Amino acid sequence: MVAPSMPDWNQAAEQFKKQFGDSWNQALASFQNMDLGQAGLKNLQFSSNKLSELQKNYIDEATRLWNDSLHANPSLKDRRFSGEAWSHNPIAAYTAAAYLLNARTLMGLADAVDADAKTRARIQFAVEQWVAASAPSNFLAFNAEAQKKAIDTQGESISKGIQNLMHDMRQGHVSMTDESLFEVGKNVATTEGQVVFENEYFQLIEYKPLTAKVHERPFLLVPPFINKFYILDLQPENSFIRYSVAQGHRTFVVSWRNPDQSHANATWDDYVENVAIKAIEVVREIGASPQINALGFCVGGTILTNALAVLAARKLDWVASTTLLTTLVDFSDTGVLDVFIDENFVRFREMQFANGGLMAGRDMAQTFSFLRPNDLVWNYVVGNYLKGETPPPFDLLYWNSDSTNLPGPLYAWYLRNTYLENRLIRPGTATVCGEKIDFNRVKMPFYIYGSREDHIVPIGGAYASTQVFPGKKRFMMGASGHIAGVINPPAAKKRSHWVRNDGKYPVHFNDWMAGAKETPGSWWADWSGWLKGHAGKMIAAPKSYGRGKYKAIEAAPGRYVKAKA
Repeated sequence: MVAPSMPDWNQAAEQFKKQFGDSWNQALASFQNMDLGQAGLKNLQFSSNKLSELQKNYIDEATRLWNDSLHANPSLKDRRFSGEAWSHNPIAAYTAAAYLLNARTLMGLADAVDADAKTRARIQFAVEQWVAASAPSNFLAFNAEAQKKAIDTQGESISKGIQNLMHDMRQGHVSMTDESLFEVGKNVATTEGQVVFENEYFQLIEYKPLTAKVHERPFLLVPPFINKFYILDLQPENSFIRYSVAQGHRTFVVSWRNPDQSHANATWDDYVENVAIKAIEVVREIGASPQINALGFCVGGTILTNALAVLAARKLDWVASTTLLTTLVDFSDTGVLDVFIDENFVRFREMQFANGGLMAGRDMAQTFSFLRPNDLVWNYVVGNYLKGETPPPFDLLYWNSDSTNLPGPLYAWYLRNTYLENRLIRPGTATVCGEKIDFNRVKMPFYIYGSREDHIVPIGGAYASTQVFPGKKRFMMGASGHIAGVINPPAAKKRSHWVRNDGKYPVHFNDWMAGAKETPGSWWADWSGWLKGHAGKMIAAPKSYGRGKYKAIEAAPGRYVKAKA
């Protein structure tokens, strides 16, 4: 009997190399024909040097992947494939490893496109969305972990997944947490206080003092209107509002009304005049103080700075100091959000809302979620529907799912005058509430905070505010992102912050950073010390809410914040 011949591994390797070379050519052709939406270009051109290097790396890595798989399952360092079911299944492990290789290659191809920076960024964003959506972990037929769970539970996980899917279809969004476990006013937004003023746009909440004496200048917080204020008051241990009260500040917060059809024609001017300026006026009267201190968070900071510019134009010196948290005033650096903004997009929104209307909060929330598709979309799709899991309770994600609408005319004005044309920083170019905006007139001290990994307000964009306002300022950079960087109580002893004490604010952030010093822990104590210097002397804490015509209306957090979009 003739013994079977051994395979020619050299020949097999060469065949494998050729196959992947053919695959490379197919991938390149597919990329050039890929539907990239607004980012699409005919006859994409690539940097020859980058393309050549990318092709070589692709063939080399593919060959290495094949060789390694002959002896052991590939190593998977991506958390989507970190479960034992992936590593113990050779086919699943190889599928995941091949996907990761192809994903890196496609992103490399996007980076190699010869185009201007904005076009390349759009292509990269479009490819990232496609790559994230096509992961084998997103499909039951390829997800080894979901398959194992289905077998182990005798199909119960699939049944539960279908139930979860039907539930989320009814509520209109993917569940990020078990929303049934949270209720505004009961286990989130629980700091004690009373609503002391309201109009059609907002409620003003005053909080009960926690100290026998308070600073004579009251303190007003203006949160973003694209979310609800209780991100600043999730739990007592991480509540920025409670912390402010505990530092001896008579604290007030704007609770934006969730717009309905009655607000379909509300404008940017309405929000500046009837919310930010009105709130400042009321807090002054309640506190019997000529000046107050104010804080704006994200777009709440943009609204607040517009109000300050209007007040300056009217020669009203009502605010002693201002804190800006992750706020854009100069929209030169807007990060990934820039991929959505161009003349056609803005003009479409202007036509859409020419006669009023609402920008649905659900649509806005979905857009922000897809800025981080693997973290905020697909992991919940996999967990909820393929594995039949109930996401764990998390107050931050409950807040994140509690969306708010936007008045269409306000939204359209905001897009054109900020993201598209960056008109606010050019003196006299933008008109708000009948006044020409000129930030050179806004001369009070500023505390400006930015988060290092913020994808909504890039650190360079936050820092740019140091170049806008002429008065004394202090810039602080915190670790982490848009929310976690801000909500970082000192007791947690987490993360770091960076500051420089020489008073120098060069034009570029990197130059500032070169002279900054890192300090472990929260930035809150630094800010508290700064605000204390602008808060005036200590006086007896008030024994009742409001003053004069401003009386307690209802208990905090009020009914406005409870309205669903």
